[in-house]
Amino acid sequence: MPDKHYDNPLTAGINIAHAPQPCTLVIFGGGGDLSRRKLLPAVFNQALDGELPANFAVLGFAIEKMDDAGYREFARKGIEQFSRQALDPTFWADFEPRLHYLEGSMDNPEAYAQLKQRLDDIDARFGIPGNRVFYLAIPPAMIETCVRQLKAAGLVMPVDGHSPFSRIIVEKPIGRDLESARKVNATLSENFDEQQIYRIDHYLGKETVQNILAMRFGNAIFEPLWNSKHIDHVQITVAEEEGVGTRAGYYDKAGALRDMIQNHILQLLTLIAMEPPWIMDADVIRDHRQDILNCLRPITGENFDQSVVRAQYGPGFHHGEDVPGYRREVGVAQDSVTETYVALKLFIDNWRWAGVPFYIRTGKRMPKRASEIAIQFKSVPPILFNADHDQPLEPNVLALSIQPNEGLSLRIATKLPGAKLKIFPVKMDFRYGSTFGEQSPEAYERLLLDVMAGDATLFMRRDAVESSWAWVDNILNNWSSSRTRWIPEYAAGTWGPLEADRLIESDNRKWRML
Repeated sequence: MPDKHYDNPLTAGINIAHAPQPCTLVIFGGGGDLSRRKLLPAVFNQALDGELPANFAVLGFAIEKMDDAGYREFARKGIEQFSRQALDPTFWADFEPRLHYLEGSMDNPEAYAQLKQRLDDIDARFGIPGNRVFYLAIPPAMIETCVRQLKAAGLVMPVDGHSPFSRIIVEKPIGRDLESARKVNATLSENFDEQQIYRIDHYLGKETVQNILAMRFGNAIFEPLWNSKHIDHVQITVAEEEGVGTRAGYYDKAGALRDMIQNHILQLLTLIAMEPPWIMDADVIRDHRQDILNCLRPITGENFDQSVVRAQYGPGFHHGEDVPGYRREVGVAQDSVTETYVALKLFIDNWRWAGVPFYIRTGKRMPKRASEIAIQFKSVPPILFNADHDQPLEPNVLALSIQPNEGLSLRIATKLPGAKLKIFPVKMDFRYGSTFGEQSPEAYERLLLDVMAGDATLFMRRDAVESSWAWVDNILNNWSSSRTRWIPEYAAGTWGPLEADRLIESDNRKWRML
């Protein structure tokens, strides 16, 4: 695996080098579903692309009974099923010796002593200078136990510029409200320095999301228009086709607000709305994103019902099949009022965005899987080509498609061919797959490389996690105090409840068709 310089797309063209450093990736919960579907295929693709340093290894740590050979077979099956690139037998023969496994319990001090010895052996074999990345692919309840055991076992190195690095990756959810998030963060901070902690949100690793800053600050045509003078409103949609599936145990205690908006969508919002950074530095960019969270107007009081909609999917016809409603899914309480759909209207109270509404919606059992950020510009004056009040021109829209087809489009007005003067909206389209002729790397591939390179740009800082929870808690507390026993339903396979349409249509706007 040749050493290859790694360019973070956010820093392309800038004289800043971030290269992944030799290290061992330790996956706690290494025998689980996240490891099989995402992490091991991500590492394999990185290696196949020549992105990893020569001195690199993986150690899975979990309670499942396996040895090295069993783990390599586990990894192979996951890669064959989920990797974006096919498994090449010749390359696999060189790659699989770098995969190791240790069976052990997360709360057993002896297992961590064995872990330390095993890591020392791997360092010696592959010439790794003691650098470790600990990935916590474990239930949130195990985080405290795991980080304390790592510290007690002497596996957390100080940040002194001389010692090998120790970095820890924490998966969402980080808490379920502000109080619990603070407890998780406090535990992390007691055992790791903040610059060693990487709170991961895989949405921020998607190609289009990374391209937001490049699009905004790498093109002179957008940033002068990126304000309340020219933008009418912004829509962010994250639609999921599937229902709750096998996640009912977690999801019925979380809901769409916690699962999608607090974790993913607010992070997308900060990238769209942030001020231009003066340098491509991780803390500078995260400071600017934090400023947006600080400026979010709380949704409380008399404006609550005009700004928030929640609903559950009911029975319906989805992709040619009759599907049950949420309350009939296995593992869901029959009297559950957990929301599977949320629509919000929110405002950012600063100079740039004063008065511009941001409409957010997310839901399960939607007609299709789609994630999009749409910036709708203000209409041209009602003169010249827009003088017909019965058929006004459609406004310009810049749409960023995050999934499944990553890219962006710009809707503009143009004249139809012919003698008559007729104006028609057309789209200027850019798609990563068709333009560059290859599949974009998966989000986990990019984010893992960033951790190995020590680049925290795309990761959440402690203050961002707690600020987003503080804002979301206002909504959760309102729902809790209402003590409602029923929430609106929408038929599975539709775009949500009528209440969500009313939320945006009351402002003489409408949801985009995806």
